[in-house]
This record gives sequence, structure tokens and C-alpha cells, in this order.
Amino acid sequence: MSETQPQVSNLNLPNVLTTLRIVMVPFFGWALLVDGGDSILWRCVAYTLFVVAMITDKIDGDIARARNLVTDFGKIADPIADKAITGMAFIGLSIVGDIWWWVTIVVLVREWSVTLLRLSVAKRVVIAAANLGKLKTTMQALALGGLVLPLRDPDLPDALEVPGEVLFYVFQACLVVAVALTLWSGYEFFRDAWKQRRALGAGAR
Repeated sequence: MSETQPQVSNLNLPNVLTTLRIVMVPFFGWALLVDGGDSILWRCVAYTLFVVAMITDKIDGDIARARNLVTDFGKIADPIADKAITGMAFIGLSIVGDIWWWVTIVVLVREWSVTLLRLSVAKRVVIAAANLGKLKTTMQALALGGLVLPLRDPDLPDALEVPGEVLFYVFQACLVVAVALTLWSGYEFFRDAWKQRRALGAGAR
């Protein structure tokens, strides 16, 4: 007779961090869009919130796995929090004119379709994030974080040797790489999900 694993409480540090990320989303969006995105101060506040969200996205999963604090709530809320903050960044940056709308639409359709499929099968099979998907997330965070900064503002002090306009296009190049990785990793995800579905169907016969 096997011992039953003790049920993990939803009230734990990883879930608190995940919930914090979700709560931060509207504040991040508001800070990004203050004065139509022309406020240096509030764009920097938005950048700080985005960085905090990306850091907590990394550490809450690490803590949950290391301390065996994985819960059904965390499995659902963590990807939602991740897509909510990056989705708000894409939408906000499109509103202020720093990212084309078609890029935002394509990326969001891919991200949310993958997330919904992953959640729909979460109780039957866990589809782990592939290395390409992790690289995609890193490139998205780097590109979006850089573009959130007011790099093209003419009143921005020249604190760096590299002009802000140059850095802006560097992060745009990072965004191109991130979008390419997003689409390719999405293709790989649906391909692997289809293979698993066929394998499960064959095993049930």
C-alpha cells in the first residue's frame, strides 16, 4: 500500500510571487502609457516593474520545484501571469508606436493558444517547456524590457556612451529574433503535442 503524498497548500511563497505578478500587470500597463508613453519617469517605473516580474517568474518556479511546492493553482496561474505581463508589454508598446500591431497580434495568438492547450491537458499530461521555448522567453524579456525604456526620448540624459536611438534599434533586432523563436517554438510545441495525443490515443485502444 503506497503512501499518499501530503497535499501542498496553495498559500506558499511561489504562489504568492505568481499572484504578485498578476497584480502588477495593470500597474505596469498604466505606468507604460502615462502621457501616451512620453514620460521618462513612468517609463522607467514600468521597466522596473517588468524586470521584477521577469525575475519572480524565474524564481517562483525554481522555489516550487526545489521545495516540492508545486500546486494545481501554480500550474494554472504561473503561465497566465507570464503571458499577462508580456502581453501587456506587447500591447502597450504597440499603443505607443514602438512595436507594429501585426507583430503583437501574431505573437499573442501564438502565446495564448499554446498556453490554453497546455492548461487543457495539464491533468492528463505535462508538456514541459523545451529549451527553445526557454530561449524564446529570455529573448522576449530582453527585447520588451529594453523597448519599455524611453530610449528615443530627446530629453533623455546621455547617461550612456551609446545613443538611445541606437539602443532602441538593437532591442528591435532582439525582438525580431524573439518573434522568430516564438513562431518556431510554437510550431514545435503543437507538433510534439500532436504526437503525444496520438500516442495516448493508440495506448487507449
